[in-house]
Formats: sequence, structure tokens, C-alpha cells
Amino acid sequence: MQLTKRFFLMNTLAVLLSIALTALAAVIFVAVYTELFGREAQIRQWERAFEVRTGLSEIQREAMTRDFGGVADPSYQQELSQRVKALGAHAILLKNREVLFATRTFSRPDVEKSLLLTAVSPHEDTVELDGTTYLIARASYELPSGEDGVLLLLAPLKLNTSFYLLLGSFVVGFFVLTFLLLNAWVSYRFSRGIILPVTRLRNAAVHISRGDLDFGIAEEGDDEVRELCRTLELMRIKLKESVYLQQKYDENRNFLVSSISHDLKTPVTSIKGYIEGIIDGVARTPEKRAEYLETARSKAVLVNTMIDDLLLYSKLDLQQLPYHFERTDLYRYFEDCAAEYRHEFDLAGITLEFVSELSAPAAVYIDRERLKRVIQNILDNAAKYVNQADGRVELRLRETRTSAIIEIRDNGPGIPEGDLPHIFDRFYRVDASRKNADGSGLGLAIAKQIVEGHGGTIWARSAPGEGTRIMISLKKSGMGETT
Repeated sequence: MQLTKRFFLMNTLAVLLSIALTALAAVIFVAVYTELFGREAQIRQWERAFEVRTGLSEIQREAMTRDFGGVADPSYQQELSQRVKALGAHAILLKNREVLFATRTFSRPDVEKSLLLTAVSPHEDTVELDGTTYLIARASYELPSGEDGVLLLLAPLKLNTSFYLLLGSFVVGFFVLTFLLLNAWVSYRFSRGIILPVTRLRNAAVHISRGDLDFGIAEEGDDEVRELCRTLELMRIKLKESVYLQQKYDENRNFLVSSISHDLKTPVTSIKGYIEGIIDGVARTPEKRAEYLETARSKAVLVNTMIDDLLLYSKLDLQQLPYHFERTDLYRYFEDCAAEYRHEFDLAGITLEFVSELSAPAAVYIDRERLKRVIQNILDNAAKYVNQADGRVELRLRETRTSAIIEIRDNGPGIPEGDLPHIFDRFYRVDASRKNADGSGLGLAIAKQIVEGHGGTIWARSAPGEGTRIMISLKKSGMGETT
């Protein structure tokens, strides 16, 4: 429900509830007042009314025993005046609707009203005249001439006005108090549901404008305000992620610049030296010049590879490299990988073996090109450090109930225990001097990023003199599943 409709509804309910509570309070007030103070006063008022009504009835009966001439007699009129005066009442004698005698002057409309009401309803015993309620009695006469004579007896009823004033004051005061309390409650509800959350949102906006994106925004308040809080919190999170990515990008960019300047210095210096040797005539023979040019070319290839690795790692680290997963048979894929690299290893005098311990065909979802880069980086690393006399690298497959394990094992010198946790860090080399580095130092860092992008894990086991084992765990996919 919209805030304006809710506010209008709550104020309307506050008014209606105030009226209902006031009516209930008035009933209780009347009952209590009557019980405590009003019973005796009411009894006296009823007794007085009974005496007046009885007195008027007696005068009415006596007057009806006389004829109109007797009622019109001055001596009787004087007696009548004294009797009605003792009752606090008044008498009016009329002939053909003309006043012949009256103990008090009444307006013509009041007289006509009294005649009309008593003629239409002979048993009517009260009449409202000029804002005052009267007890009324009537005696009618038929004159020999055919004219009508009427004697009206009117006694004013004295109401307990002080009680009604007190009741009115109580009702008005109770209504105002109840309405103010309910209105305060409505304001409090809206304060909790709207004003306080909006105040907190303003404070959060101030923090965000100052660059403090760690100031969380709680979802609170009524529906629209809660939705606004949720939207602003999502905006804060997105903005924080954007700032983080920008900082990460800047960090990577600075890191790339510093790393490129450091790692490219050696090959670029070598290229420069060999070219200068050719220009300066150091390489005098065609064979020597060809050797210098080939060395410069190989160094240029190394520079290109290092730049490619740096750019690839940057994209992987910023999660800007898309993956194209395909359901792949594990055995056939790695059998092809081993076959693809076996010739290269044979030329280097290194034995590459492929061993499968799979009990049944297994499948995984992988990006074939990206995962091939992982295997290439690990195999290249292994080829660098195998035992030169009897170099041997083994690619082994095994499995658990839910995972496929790919292990690449070499018989190299192994990695010291202190260096083992850091081999997947970017630009980390076991050789801290980095002088003889012939790679980018990103091979295993790239492998880790790609494996984690597949939802897998990669780790190493090694000890000095025992070689190194790099293991990759990937979640298996059932052979009956479809992509």
C-alpha cells in the first residue's frame, strides 16, 4: 500500500476509533455519575414532575366539571392563577382561538402549536415552546353558540443542565485527548517506519559521498522505504565492487608495468647486445651472424611470450576472460594432451608417460583450450627441472567418488618446504635472484586461476631430492548428463 493511502487510512482510523472510545466513555460516565451522584437528584426531579403532572390533572378534571362560563368567571380565574402559580405552571383560556385570559403571555405561534398538538394527540403531555419543554393539559368546551372554548395548562420542565454541561465537557475533553494520543501513536509509527529510516539513509548517503563504502544500509521501515533501503544497499555494494575492481585494475596495471620493466630487462638487454655485436662487427663470419640473429630471435620470442602471459594473467585475475565449457571424456582428452607433447619431450631427451587408474569412463565439464594451457604450463615447468641424466615426467589420472584427479609428476630436484606454499603466486621463483629467469614467472599462477575458474583446486607436493607432484581436482560429470 502506498504511503499516502496508508497515512490517510491510519488517520481515518484514529478519528473513528476516537469517536468509538468517546461514545463508550460517555456511556460509562453516565452510568457512574448516576450511580454516585445522580440517583437522588433524579428521584427529586421525578417526584417534582409527578407532583406537577398530578396537579395539572386535578385542575384539568375540576375545570371540565364546570361549563365555559364558570371557567371564564373572574373569581375562578383568580383562583386558577393561584393554583397554577403554586405548581409553577401557566394557564391560557381561549375562545375561538382567541385568548381571553392567560397567566403568562405566549406568542401566537406557540399557542397555535399547543392547540394543534393537543387536538391531534389528546394524550400528548409535553410540548416544546421557545426552547423550553412544558407539561401540557387541555380542557375543551362546546359553547351553545357553536363556538369552541379551550383551557390550556402548561408547566415548564426543569432539566438538570449542570449534568449535561458536565457530560458535554467530559465528552469533548475525552475525544480531544483520545484523538491526540492516537495521532501521537500514528506519528510514532510513521516516525519509526519512515522518518528514522530516511534519516539513516541520509547519513549513509553522506558516508558514501565521502567515499566510505563500508557503511552498510539496513533494510528497515515500511514497504516503500524498505525497498528504497534495499535498492541503495545494492547500489552501495555494486559501487564498492566497482571501486574494488578499479583498484584491482590499477594495482595490476602498476604491477604489470613494474614486472615488465624488471622481467623484460634481461632479454631486451641480450637482444640489444647481440644486435650491437653484429653492427660493431664482432660477428664477422656469416655463421657467427646467424648465431647472433638466432639468439636475438629466441630472446624476442621469449619477450613476446612473457607479454602474452602478463596480459592473460591480468584478464584472469579481473575475471574478464570468458570460459566455454564442454562435457569432455577425461581419458581421451589427457591421452591426446600426452600424445601432443610426447614428441617435444622426446627431442629434449625426457620420457613422458601417461597412466590411467580410472576404473570406468569419466567426464568433466572443461574449457578445452584453457585447460590445455594449464597442462602446458605445468609440463613446461616440469621439463625445466627434471633430472638431466634420466628425465622423466608422468601424467597420471585417478578418481574419487565425485572428483577426477590429474597428477603431473617429475623426477626433478624438488622444492624446499618454505617455498612450496608460494609457487602459485605470481612472479614467484624458487631462485630468488631471478637472474637466470627464462620465463614470465606466471605459469603456475595462470594455471591456478584457470583451474579455479573451472571450480577445481590445484596443489603441489614436493620435497628436496624427491621431485615434484602437481595435482588438479575437477568435479566429475555423470556420463548420462546432458549439457
